[in-house]
Amino acid sequence: MQPLAPSLARVALAAAGIAAAGAAYSAGYEVRSFRLRRVEVPVLPAGQRPLRVLHLSDLHVLPRQRRKVEWVRRLAALEPDLVVDTGDNLAGLDAVPAALDALGPLLEKPGVFVFGSNDYTAPSFRNPAVYLRRGGSSGPDDKPRRGIELPWQDLRDALSDAGWVDLNNARAQLTVDGRDLELVGVDDPHIGRDRYAAVGGPADPAADLLLGVAHAPYRRVLDAMSADGARLVLAGHTHGGQLRVPLSPASLVTNCDLPRWQARGLSRWGGSWLHVSAGLGTSPYVPLRFACPPEATLLTLVAA
Repeated sequence: MQPLAPSLARVALAAAGIAAAGAAYSAGYEVRSFRLRRVEVPVLPAGQRPLRVLHLSDLHVLPRQRRKVEWVRRLAALEPDLVVDTGDNLAGLDAVPAALDALGPLLEKPGVFVFGSNDYTAPSFRNPAVYLRRGGSSGPDDKPRRGIELPWQDLRDALSDAGWVDLNNARAQLTVDGRDLELVGVDDPHIGRDRYAAVGGPADPAADLLLGVAHAPYRRVLDAMSADGARLVLAGHTHGGQLRVPLSPASLVTNCDLPRWQARGLSRWGGSWLHVSAGLGTSPYVPLRFACPPEATLLTLVAA
């Protein structure tokens, strides 16, 4: 093999240096650079005062992640009227106490939750290149999960005992700050646990708002919720793409069939507003974020 020409060798060395610096930045800084985003959504009936909804997703917490736990605890100072947790709270067998510690002060507020696949099963290593080969999108997992089962029942019971509403394939009514909210949710569509047909139906005309909640924003669920009159749908799962090209409006991947440009933030879906959280964590096997910092979102719902 002929040695590289000096100029090519310098280019290769520079490229390797840039890649190493990028990896160090994404794993050493950005993955812990928690952000609060604030978004206004015009969904309430005319004349109503604003309603503040804190959207949390994809905590993927481990006991050693004290910085993340303390950051989430401090979100209670925002005094949200409602907390919505769209799942993937856990990242290991011993993670339930850490998740409850993080959510502790927020459990004193009205809240609802659904679960994601990583609330049920411990994460395992997957080659990240698989998602890129799929063109950034994918359908539901077509293979049964064989990982270690997590103590999701303990998490569910603790959240329910604190007064939060379990929306895994469920429909509920909740009065929040004097407003009558109707809420409908599904269990994780990414692993085929969603049963929207069992809980779907037109919005109650007496309710001030129908709010849809899911972990993974698959089109079939978003279409059904929008058709039923959900003015706002909240989801997570995508991690915002997790690794993004700076200043690009689209992510590289979504890990579902959502268009890549809708992988994080607020957008329209039919007659509904859709908010997809980029989430607060990562798989412990790919602890990287680039141009996509971990986030929680305070949505201020205002009159349409």
